[in-house]
Amino acid sequence: MSGTGGRAWSGREASELSVEGVVGGELGPDDIRISPETLRHQADVARAHGNPQLAANFERAAELTGFEESEILALYELLRPGRTSAEQLRARADELEARSAPICAAFVREAATVYERTGLTA
Repeated sequence: MSGTGGRAWSGREASELSVEGVVGGELGPDDIRISPETLRHQADVARAHGNPQLAANFERAAELTGFEESEILALYELLRPGRTSAEQLRARADELEARSAPICAAFVREAATVYERTGLTA
């Protein structure tokens, strides 16, 4: 996959990855973790094929690669309707912005506005 953005978080080319490598201990967690560059490449492909919604999903995912799994799960929990206030969502959006995740921050701000307008806040 050289030249297509197909790299793992560790920098290995996708063509170097295999189930056998994982089972045999040659590959570690960062070898099977997707890189933000690969996700951005997939966003470009989706956009080029007329799928802007999928492209936006890949772009948000690229921003979240630098976050711990527990942080991502907490964000998903916070976004569940009726779980929090619009103010708490906006505060979380500010945190995302500060951590170089502006696309995710905009998404959370939009959710805060919609939840507030439709009565889905706690």
